[in-house]
Amino acid sequence: MFFAVSAQSRPGVGKSAVVALALAASVLLAGCQNKASISGSDGLTTGSIGSANDTGSFKKTEELSAAWKKSPGNAEIGLAYAASLQQLGQPQPASQVLQQVAQSNQGDAAVLSRVGKALLVIGDAQSASATLERAASLNPKDWQTLSALGSAYDQQARYGEAREKYQQALAINPSAVGVRNNLAMSYALQGNLTEAEKLLRELMNATGSEATRVRQNLALVVGLQGRFDEARKIASEDLPPEEVDANLKYLQQMLAQPDTWKQLQENQG
Repeated sequence: MFFAVSAQSRPGVGKSAVVALALAASVLLAGCQNKASISGSDGLTTGSIGSANDTGSFKKTEELSAAWKKSPGNAEIGLAYAASLQQLGQPQPASQVLQQVAQSNQGDAAVLSRVGKALLVIGDAQSASATLERAASLNPKDWQTLSALGSAYDQQARYGEAREKYQQALAINPSAVGVRNNLAMSYALQGNLTEAEKLLRELMNATGSEATRVRQNLALVVGLQGRFDEARKIASEDLPPEEVDANLKYLQQMLAQPDTWKQLQENQG
């Protein structure tokens, strides 16, 4: 969503400002528009955070914990248990469960891919990249795993490696809009807004939910360059005026900081 930055995503200005803004706007997993549980069977979902006060969530977690103790390493139980822990705001225990699932399924590329994407969702990019690297080595033709691995690298500021994985994914599936979007946002994360804008504009013929995501990322990249009227016009195609106004106000506040402008100019110079 355009400029949607949570309070936890606002680390301040300077070098982290562009990264925080771009990360908040970009969905960095290929094809993951659905906000479902990290245990989703398609392995491409981003994880839905429910209410931590939901009594049903606590009961479900207890049940999954008991099942996990009886069958540690079971992929389906582990992924569901990790998703439930995530829902209750427990990313570290969730990561530990997921890593155990990965360790118990070292030869299963599909399971490792799902686990790696789930680790990426909860913010453990380092563990995610290690798991996805293993999955990709077992199934090097899985473009979705390659794109997710690129996302894990991007979150660790390993931009060159990330773009290499996106290019590998596109060599397998050239029409993957989500991967091309991720490639563009990788440039944005590094501060190369000119290249990011160029790539996003090339995607503007994307249809459906992909078009919305590309358009909002384009609005972000245009706004980061200080072209607020243009960014407003682009963002307004999908968002209500009050949300666009709030997002632009926040962006302007961030860019009003001298360090942010300096960082943008250095990266584009």
